[in-house]
Amino acid sequence: MPNPYNYSIKELEKKANEIRQDLIKMLVAAGSGHSAGSLGMADIFAAFYFRLLNYKVENPLWPKRDRLILSNGHICPVRYVAMIHAGLIEKKYLLQLRKLGSPLQGHPHYLDIRALETSSGPLGEGLSQAVGMALAARIKGEELDYYIYCLMSDGEQQEGMTWEAAMAAGKYKLGNLIGIIDRNNIQIDGYTEEVMPLEPLKAKYEAFGWHVLEMNGHNFSDIIDQVEEAKAIQAKPVLIIAHTIPGKGVSFMERRYEWHGVPPGEGPSNLVAKQEQAKVALKELRTLGGAIEEGE
Repeated sequence: MPNPYNYSIKELEKKANEIRQDLIKMLVAAGSGHSAGSLGMADIFAAFYFRLLNYKVENPLWPKRDRLILSNGHICPVRYVAMIHAGLIEKKYLLQLRKLGSPLQGHPHYLDIRALETSSGPLGEGLSQAVGMALAARIKGEELDYYIYCLMSDGEQQEGMTWEAAMAAGKYKLGNLIGIIDRNNIQIDGYTEEVMPLEPLKAKYEAFGWHVLEMNGHNFSDIIDQVEEAKAIQAKPVLIIAHTIPGKGVSFMERRYEWHGVPPGEGPSNLVAKQEQAKVALKELRTLGGAIEEGE
């Protein structure tokens, strides 16, 4: 079954911008949450839910659906917004992130949302879960029925459990497994190459038996092409290193690790006053980005 939307490139660009705007509103209403990584992954989530991922809106647990695992669960706000736009979560929850009784917890909980495959919180666990699903599909004779995608942060490549899973995936040549690393170069305490260097990341995964591709995580043609190429490689697991800009679309957040875990209104105020951050962010996104003009 194809994706229920199958959007064009232009439609995807528009959808990603809408997702970013609703994401800002969600984070402001919550008063907490992760801005940088969520904004940076909006294009990839738009591409998956509106072009690449095979699923049924009316039957989220359809056995032949593709599985999308979010290992770095702290960027779940962008996934929640994408799922709301796709009709997998009710729109009434948009402003209920982290509210008491809301299914939209600060880290995703699959028992609260039928269209989620796993719960996630502690970093480094997602790839192990994805490897288990890929092996289960092989055992059940379903290896050709669907793909298991695992979205990971670059910071969690510092977790030992990630590499145990990578080694197992290479050993068993899991051709139905596609990993995607959000290579935005930041983590909560600073830049990854200063906190704990990751490079040469491509060579490391290749040494573990993976085929490695790279893509611009903000170019929809490149996202689509690289994922389709990954699906065509069935002799081994595939990793796609997605080069992204944290805080993408909001100039005063872009590439700044200080925005890793705070919402508009709580971030650094040296460029934009805290009380103006949400307003300026939405203005930039409504005009498809742009630098802050003096006096705004």
